This record gives sequence, structure tokens and C-alpha cells, in this order.
Amino acid sequence: MKQYSPMKKILLIGSLVASAVILTGCTIPTDPETHEIIQITNSTTFSEIMGSESWFSAILVWPLAQVLNKLAPVIGVVGAIALVTIVVNGILMVFTLKSTVATQQMQLLQPEMDKIQRKYEGKDDEASKMKQATEMQALYKKYNVNPFSMILITFLQFPIIIAMYQSVQRSTAIRTGTFMGLSLDQTILNGLRNGQWGYLIIFVVMGICQFFSMMLPQMLAKKKAEQEAAKHHRKPETAQNSQQKIMQYYMMAMILVFGLMWPAAMSVYWAIYSLVTILKTLLVQKIIEKQQKEGAKK
Repeated sequence: MKQYSPMKKILLIGSLVASAVILTGCTIPTDPETHEIIQITNSTTFSEIMGSESWFSAILVWPLAQVLNKLAPVIGVVGAIALVTIVVNGILMVFTLKSTVATQQMQLLQPEMDKIQRKYEGKDDEASKMKQATEMQALYKKYNVNPFSMILITFLQFPIIIAMYQSVQRSTAIRTGTFMGLSLDQTILNGLRNGQWGYLIIFVVMGICQFFSMMLPQMLAKKKAEQEAAKHHRKPETAQNSQQKIMQYYMMAMILVFGLMWPAAMSVYWAIYSLVTILKTLLVQKIIEKQQKEGAKK
């Protein structure tokens, strides 16, 4: 029977939690006749959404869509999306900072975790399994990491991210707004077909932002591995998880395909969300480095 590493078990549990959230009301409501996404306007009330849709739409999506509706005419579509995305992620980070640090720390430890897994690869006896588990626990203890705290951040962040994603699609002010003279309700693909090359700029910027937000944790892990190797005058241990790389390539390809087909407003949002993710990753990295320096002084 195939054995799963602690990291994979955590990701599996996180996926199950995320799936449960989706199944409890995260689907986007559409008009049964036109199949268009039902828009939230300034006049749409909480009771209307609660009565005709789900708790998820009423409690999470409706407030965010209304904030976007109010801000867009004042600071522009991009400004509204950026401000709400920054504020939402800032609030989330306050409540999940410890879990966020643990999650990023786990990613930084991946090379060392892979080294332990390679050491016991193909050894299915109970003694080897116990030794591997002991070494993993020692690694977590060394860097003061609780892998199971990652479940909390998945549980809290995922529904909020989905709600923000839906609010951008359902906010009338966003969908009817313009950016660089381009209609944000039109898809990138249709815009390019009509010869409006400004949509290509939006698409390329979104792709670049997504790529760096996805690759930054690996870049930081590689840098950490090189620094540790330099201290001990040896070659760095690098992560060799081909499955993880394939998953990232699939994710990148999927985002690019969606980026062509969904409204341009979503591409603008995704670019901003990716930039916020990059900033959050760098901030958490600073916190991790500070903790490590303080731990070294003790």
C-alpha cells in the first residue's frame, strides 16, 4: 500500500475541507433562462440574497460585492478591487498569522523533508516507518513548526477567497466598469478577436503575476537551502518533487485558459490577488527570518 508523507496527508485533509465548503453553497447563482451570472446591484438587499440563494452568498459574497459597488465609482475599478483585496487579506492574516507562518515554513523545509523521504524510500518495514516519523517530528520541532496548523489556514482562507472571486463577478459596478478604455465585462478572447490589444496586456500581466506568486515559495526554499549548505560547506539539498512541479504547470495552464474565457474583470482581480499574495509571502518570510534570528540568540 502506498504511504503518504505528513505533508501530503495535510494537503489531502485541506482538499477535503475545501471540497466540503464548495458543496455547502459556494456555487455562483445563474439565471435559469439566460444562464448568466446573477448580478448584485446597489439596490440588492441582504434579505433578497438570503431568501433566494444561499447563506454563503448572503453572508460573504453580498457584502463584498456591495463594497465594490460603492468604491468603484469613487476610486475606479482597479482601485476598488485592489483596496478590497488588500483589506480582506490583511484581516485574514491577522487571524491566521501563526498558521500562515507555519505553512510557509513547511514549504521552506521541503528540501530537508524530501531528503528524509529519499533516505527511507522503498523501506516498508515498521522500524523504518518509525524512524522516518521520528526524524520528521524532530525536523518540525527544530524549526518550531506544527504541520496541522495548515488545516486552519485552509479552512479559514478558502471560503473568503471564493467569496472575493464571486463578488468581482457579481458586482455590477465592476462588470460594467472599464479599464484602459476596455470593457471589463468582455472576455479577453473576444477582445482580442475584435482587435483590442489592450486585453493582451491585461492577460500577460495576469500570467506574470500568477507565475511569480506560484514560484516565489520555491525560490525562497532554494535560497534557504543554499544558505544552509554554505554554512556547512556542502552542496544544497534541493526539492525534487516532480509531481508537485507537474501540478504547478497544470495549475498555471488552467489559470491561463480561464484567463482567456472569463470576463476581463476577473483577470484584473487575479493579477491584483497574485500581487497581494507575493507581498504576503515576502512579509511572512521576514517574520520567519526574525523568529529564526531570535531563536539563535537564545
